[in-house]
Amino acid sequence: MKQLILAFLLLFSSPSLFAQLYHPGEVLNYRIGYRAKMFPNTEVGAVDIITTSVNEGGKQYFQVEGKGRTMPRYRIFFKIDDTYRILVDPDSLRPVKFSSDIREGDYYFESQYNYLWDKKQIKTRWSSRKRPFKEKEMAIDDDCMDPISLFFKMRASDRNAFEEGKAAQLHMVLQDTTRIINYRYLGREFKKVRNMGKFRTLKFECQLGTSEGFSFTDGTVFTIWISDDENKIPIYIESPVKIGSISGYISGYKGLKYPLESHIK
Repeated sequence: MKQLILAFLLLFSSPSLFAQLYHPGEVLNYRIGYRAKMFPNTEVGAVDIITTSVNEGGKQYFQVEGKGRTMPRYRIFFKIDDTYRILVDPDSLRPVKFSSDIREGDYYFESQYNYLWDKKQIKTRWSSRKRPFKEKEMAIDDDCMDPISLFFKMRASDRNAFEEGKAAQLHMVLQDTTRIINYRYLGREFKKVRNMGKFRTLKFECQLGTSEGFSFTDGTVFTIWISDDENKIPIYIESPVKIGSISGYISGYKGLKYPLESHIK
């Protein structure tokens, strides 16, 4: 579940930091499915991405939360409750804080990032299984962010500027390091989604690489389809696992800034 939530949030970026799209009232709903040779597509989890406006310390911020959970019928076997949250300065449109709270079975992980843009630094602290927090301060550039901020940065990109077959990179802050995200645009495609109908989409393949590098010829490659309209929201994502595959697909939406023109009734 953790990998799929991150995949929804971190895969693409626009060239302009200051064009990020935050629209209070927007809600994106997804279902997580599992498919294997002996099993049909079974909905095992859900992800919601919610944008609001909040007041903290007397200042107004955009807030985005990504929440993942196991569906009720499967919680008896494996309980998952994951939450990712960012606060964004509405004037600069830069993230100010990031936090994650991951609870999967007996696994627990918590992280917090504080951005110091005037110093081009970020302070991170993290803890797993309720152990003492570890801390680190790192240098960052304008394009180095947490996964949620990278996701919203993507949504302001010009979809007609993508070059088919061209690979590109992002940099994501992850606890005590910066990880490389590589992606490649594969072109436009119609995508049918369970209980939702058909969408016009932009198709990408991508992978979270190491700090040393990446090649599309090795490792696991995720495939993601995003809406071919001004919203550029994830429509469908698919990733192979040891047995079968896991997919995430849109199940509902409201409060979008632009009409979802890619949705074919």
